[in-house]
Amino acid sequence: MGLFSFTQELAIDLGTANTIIMMNDKVMVDEPSVVAIDTTNNQLKAVGRRAQQMIGKGGTMIKTTRPLRDGVIADFYACEMMIRGLIKMIPEKHRLFTPSIRLVICIPSGSTEVEIRAVRDSSEHAGGRDVYMIFEPMAAALGMGIDVEAPEGCMVVDIGGGTTEIAVISLGGIVTNKSIKTAGDEFNGDIIEYMGRMHNLKIDEPTAERIKIAVGSALPELDEPLDDYEVIGPNKVTALPLKVPVSYQEIAHCLDKSIIKIESAVLQALDQTPPELYADIVKRGIFLTGGGALLHGLAKRLTDKTTIQFHVAEDPLHAVSRGTAIALKNVKNFAFLMR
Repeated sequence: MGLFSFTQELAIDLGTANTIIMMNDKVMVDEPSVVAIDTTNNQLKAVGRRAQQMIGKGGTMIKTTRPLRDGVIADFYACEMMIRGLIKMIPEKHRLFTPSIRLVICIPSGSTEVEIRAVRDSSEHAGGRDVYMIFEPMAAALGMGIDVEAPEGCMVVDIGGGTTEIAVISLGGIVTNKSIKTAGDEFNGDIIEYMGRMHNLKIDEPTAERIKIAVGSALPELDEPLDDYEVIGPNKVTALPLKVPVSYQEIAHCLDKSIIKIESAVLQALDQTPPELYADIVKRGIFLTGGGALLHGLAKRLTDKTTIQFHVAEDPLHAVSRGTAIALKNVKNFAFLMR
């Protein structure tokens, strides 16, 4: 908006792992969904990357938390503080003369009425005067340049931090949807459990995330093999330091059960899809987005399982936020936006 605009318009991808805020089609904030609260006065200490660096280091004085779990708000107060803090991170020059804020915020397609209400309340308490909501798969499809209002079926699989959203979209609506709580956080949990069981190595979530990014794989054999990743941590039994090289084959083995759950959910969604739309999906392929889409070999594994081609979005991490920004510009035209 211009300098003398009295309404600030923000598109927010409120994710379990990361929150992205866009304004005028530009990413203004891209930070981890973490908040640090000073326990002595219950005030905000830090938000985003700064708060993430405090995890496990603040003692009893600082409570570091992720307000969202499995795609929904687990801590209402912390979520409100986080949204406020992230909006304040928008550079000053973009925040002049803006007493009211219009928000389009995305939510999981499997959200209950109570969960939707929690997101709306948190957004309003954080300063949103005019709050609209959009389901994540719809936002992801918009962000990938798909015409969601066309009379054709398209299928989107969005693997985020807390949930995997699978939806068939046609004529501006979600025809079939499946939302499961198997996603990036569960992958991290699998890696933590595996490292403890197989290597007696104690690691935390940030380390598991780094392992997943470096050597995360859905297949035990990749066309372009990945180098081993060295992990340093305490031995669970002796507490002495351990150095363990981790291979992508090991991670493929430890993530296998979680990936089978995603495969099963995709097949269930396909089974519930009307035949006319099913034919469209086979022709166009299935679109894969979200941070989980970056897992090496995942698209190939899902293609082999379903025999339908999987296409990874050009920028899977930002597809949902880009789609939310497109929805913000078309608030009056898109009937699928919830007020």
